[in-house]
Amino acid sequence: MLDAKLRPLIDPPLGRAGTALARAGVTANALTFAGLALGLGGAGAIATGHIGWGLGLIIANRLADGLDGAVARARGPSDLGGYFDIVADFAFYVSVPLAFGILAPANTLPGLVLVASFVLTGVSFLAFAVIAAKRGETTEAHGRKSFFYSTGLAEGAETIAVFIAMCLAPSWFGAIAYAYAALCVATVVQRSLMAAASFRG
Repeated sequence: MLDAKLRPLIDPPLGRAGTALARAGVTANALTFAGLALGLGGAGAIATGHIGWGLGLIIANRLADGLDGAVARARGPSDLGGYFDIVADFAFYVSVPLAFGILAPANTLPGLVLVASFVLTGVSFLAFAVIAAKRGETTEAHGRKSFFYSTGLAEGAETIAVFIAMCLAPSWFGAIAYAYAALCVATVVQRSLMAAASFRG
């Protein structure tokens, strides 16, 4: 919901940094895997009770994620890079609620519910992208991407805001997880309605 609105604000500085990194020989895939390592490290920190470190590593993960796309645009995007990027994103996304579930038994059920909602959201997102590509549809609402990015209520910006809120108020993890899981399910419904309108016939 917020990703496309934030692009005009974050793309110019990311673009400049990405161009500089590309000139220095840094590849987008290297940043993708570095970002994944940071994100999983953040989840590990949370799981072991070091939530402050976890929050810092989550923010570092998102910075790396923004930079890998900027470097890809500077060097020329690749299908393999797009594949690695989306796999790394979802591996990171599911690791955070899993980490909170490990941290405290009371978090296990809401963590599982949130992970399940991420799976549904991811399936709807990727299925829409596959069919949109088959039909030759394109969009740059989220910038230039390797495949079709459909808009939804729950996107990357909302997810990171939720993760930050969980780190700042871990005792509220359950309530935050259930509320965001409901928004993810609403996103699946929204995207399904978009699919019905776009793909009919």
